[in-house]
Amino acid sequence: MRAIIVEDEIPAREELEYLIETYSKIEITNSFDDGLDVLKFLQEQQTDVIFLDINIPSLDGILLASTISKFNKKPYIVFTTAYKEHAAKAFELEAFDYILKPYDEKRIAGMLSRLEADFNRSREEAVLPTNQTLTPNVHSKAEGEAGQPKSTNRINLKKNDKIIVTDVNDVYYAVANEKVTLVYTHKEEYTMPMSISEFHAQLPEDLFFRCHRSYTVNLTKIREIVPWFNQTYMLRLNGLTVEVPVSRSKVKAFKQIMHL
Repeated sequence: MRAIIVEDEIPAREELEYLIETYSKIEITNSFDDGLDVLKFLQEQQTDVIFLDINIPSLDGILLASTISKFNKKPYIVFTTAYKEHAAKAFELEAFDYILKPYDEKRIAGMLSRLEADFNRSREEAVLPTNQTLTPNVHSKAEGEAGQPKSTNRINLKKNDKIIVTDVNDVYYAVANEKVTLVYTHKEEYTMPMSISEFHAQLPEDLFFRCHRSYTVNLTKIREIVPWFNQTYMLRLNGLTVEVPVSRSKVKAFKQIMHL
């Protein structure tokens, strides 16, 4: 995943470069301090994501993003600014995120994780899978022998070529990552060789909610529901620092489930 940074303050640019290199595999290919220079660059080359300050010379970040939004192939745009008042306009332009200065390291790390996951999911959906994938084995209480109901739901998770039989309630959330799904418990990460849709379909409907096209979350693990931009939410889970997004298309269903 390739990125450019548009920032006219050298300390802010260097800090952002450090955070991107520390918390992601994103390759920073260029940096600019002028909006018109960015347009000239994009006329000849493509990038996957633009980290865009708003207060820049020649062409401010909002006007630049408005122009870019008309491109046939649109890069992700992450605004980086000290000004809160442009947030509504930024999300009208379908910006991926809006990061306020001074930078919060955990906030940046969470954004980068979501950005890479969304980029990988988009690439996965662009190429339909041709091979049949392994589906996890979920055993519900109703599937036990007559008079001998199962005491828990179980799911087979894969790690290092081993199959780990896990109580499904121990799963906190799962996220799409290219052609596989990463599954997280409180302390472990597992890799399932299937799409997020296939994995979610095997989970108990009363326990897990598909909160985003790249995420499914265990409703019982939600600790905090944080209102976010564009009438969406970020979910904070018990004992974890990760933030799980609820997309705008899922907000109505989420409110009904959570009685909001």
